[in-house]
Amino acid sequence: MKTLATLLLALALAACSIMTRVEGDEVVNESLLVHVSDAWNRINDPWEGESYDTWTQEGMPLDQLRIWGAVKPGQALMNRPQFYSRGADSKEPRVPTFKAGLPAEKLVSLFEELYANEGVVTVTKIDRDSFAGQPGVRFEFTLERRSDDLTLSGVGWVAVRSAPATGEELYAATFMAPQLSFFPRLLPMAEAVVKTARIKG
Repeated sequence: MKTLATLLLALALAACSIMTRVEGDEVVNESLLVHVSDAWNRINDPWEGESYDTWTQEGMPLDQLRIWGAVKPGQALMNRPQFYSRGADSKEPRVPTFKAGLPAEKLVSLFEELYANEGVVTVTKIDRDSFAGQPGVRFEFTLERRSDDLTLSGVGWVAVRSAPATGEELYAATFMAPQLSFFPRLLPMAEAVVKTARIKG
């Protein structure tokens, strides 16, 4: 029954989204430049106003590379959080919002809260790193997804830049895929994109 529900969900998402092939130089949210050497598929949602792009190699919901650019204080990381499995006693979707001055662990918590809309999230590692030329953190996590009982591995990068107009801006990327086969095979492709990230201007 779960398999049928997952298939129906994938078909519904496909009906609402259009995929376009991306390669070469790409700009996310008019603020973050990345270079794509191995082509990806961008998911073009019918909703506007998101501060991130969603890319995939094998298709949703098998793998997702999400890239955020110039998220301002007071802005949500996602306007419409995915909320696949909602029972009668479920809570409303969480909408994590970026705030200025957050320490590294609180920045990671934003993404933990975001993906908790889809299942049980466990952050397994946080290290100092950089993203888009800015000092930040790299974190690893797992997601036990409610919709299909699948366990996904994930990795994320997040950094904050001081900006004259807004005070601070958040830049980030996350990649997740099923632990077996997909994640170890596709992670190097996601990392190759992430390493090229640069802030425009």
